[in-house]
Amino acid sequence: MTIDCCSNIAFIPDDIWEAITIKVATDSIRSLCSLRMSCKAAHDAGEADIVHRSVSIPPPHATPWWWCLNPEAKRFFDRCMAAGNPELLFREALRELFIRRNENVGIRMLNSASSRGHAAAKYAMSMMLMLRTDYNVEKQKGLELYRELDAAGLLADSNARCFSILTVSWPGEVQMPRLEEQHTVCASPTCSTRGHMPLLYDYRRRAAERNSVHAFGRASHIPCIQCRADYDLQAFVNLP
Repeated sequence: MTIDCCSNIAFIPDDIWEAITIKVATDSIRSLCSLRMSCKAAHDAGEADIVHRSVSIPPPHATPWWWCLNPEAKRFFDRCMAAGNPELLFREALRELFIRRNENVGIRMLNSASSRGHAAAKYAMSMMLMLRTDYNVEKQKGLELYRELDAAGLLADSNARCFSILTVSWPGEVQMPRLEEQHTVCASPTCSTRGHMPLLYDYRRRAAERNSVHAFGRASHIPCIQCRADYDLQAFVNLP
């Protein structure tokens, strides 16, 4: 139910209402619902695809359990997905890749989400491309995406986002790809750390099991960007 107030809001242009609604949608779903119930203009603005594309989706652990049972909530999320909401595209891409094993579909979804600025989708995309052994061009593209995330300081957070989705949404169902020797990114014969990332990852993992301070830092101290990518590949395939 909406309320039409006798005030100057009736004279606000539609594009301004849309911009306001987008701003509110990026805060939370609850904020968007509250705004849409305030007046007819806000309700109508909330119907735009760009609003559904911009909605901030809460993390799995913060999502009310009854949303998945509510038909209206399901219709809302379906609309967001159809509009190209990057967070929902990212989650569905992980489902396609590591549960349904539809790599081509999952890669397309990751590409769509990362093109809209979703850092975790870009991270997963870089990992999947670097795991390719049949197309060297795609491996190089994956490394370039990895370099961009590294320069922006988004690697650790993106890895954590992937971990959260995979472990909370589908516990026990995830099948990650296997990491073989031919997946090694660093090919420099003069690199002193080449081939040592599995050992470093295992050391960090065991330190984490002991709650040791040596669990922190990942491979940030390694000067070779390709070796750091090899470390992240180790972390990625061992996410669940």
